[in-house]
Amino acid sequence: MKNNKITPRYIAVIAMFTALAFVSVVIAKVIPNVAGFLSYEPKDALIVIAGFIFGPVSSVLISLLVSFIEMITISSTGIYGFIMNVIATCAFVLPATLIYKKDRTKRGAIIGLCAGVVIMTVCMLLWNYIITPLYMKVDRSAVVGMLLPIFLPFNVIKGGINAGITLILYKPIVGALRAAKLVEPSSSADGKTKFSIGFFLISLAVLMTFVLAFLAMIGVI
Repeated sequence: MKNNKITPRYIAVIAMFTALAFVSVVIAKVIPNVAGFLSYEPKDALIVIAGFIFGPVSSVLISLLVSFIEMITISSTGIYGFIMNVIATCAFVLPATLIYKKDRTKRGAIIGLCAGVVIMTVCMLLWNYIITPLYMKVDRSAVVGMLLPIFLPFNVIKGGINAGITLILYKPIVGALRAAKLVEPSSSADGKTKFSIGFFLISLAVLMTFVLAFLAMIGVI
């Protein structure tokens, strides 16, 4: 959407996405961690959906808000966790929302999400190398040994799950918001595209593939 002026309606929707993203983090606490400290959180899917609707700046704003609330409430990693959360989320949502802003079609969404997964994965390899030794209080050599066998597949899988969730939930969420008159009707191609069972099934298959990979990674299957 092009119309994202600071209005009471805009603030209300941003607050709603922020609350939903934080609740998703809390609920995800029941999911076992990878390697004892890497946790999957579905908040990035909600944040990128908000970015698809309102643009990249809004997605960054929600990322900052959610990460700050998480830091002062349920996080045990303090400022380090805040920094890593913001970097990871922005590395995923910014490429996706910037590309989708230029090409508001299913193709644009898919390309953007794929770019987000790749950039987030590469970015987090670097930042885990830099920051993880600081808050875990371990030698950097120990973190280097985890980059490829643990951090790389974890971030690819996490990004893939959130991309799949985004593809499945974007249309229902934006449709509900438009029906509630919380966002303006869209005149772009994405607003006119009808539901496609084929696209839904492909998105579901992508989601399930990465979910199964995650379950294998945590030893459930």
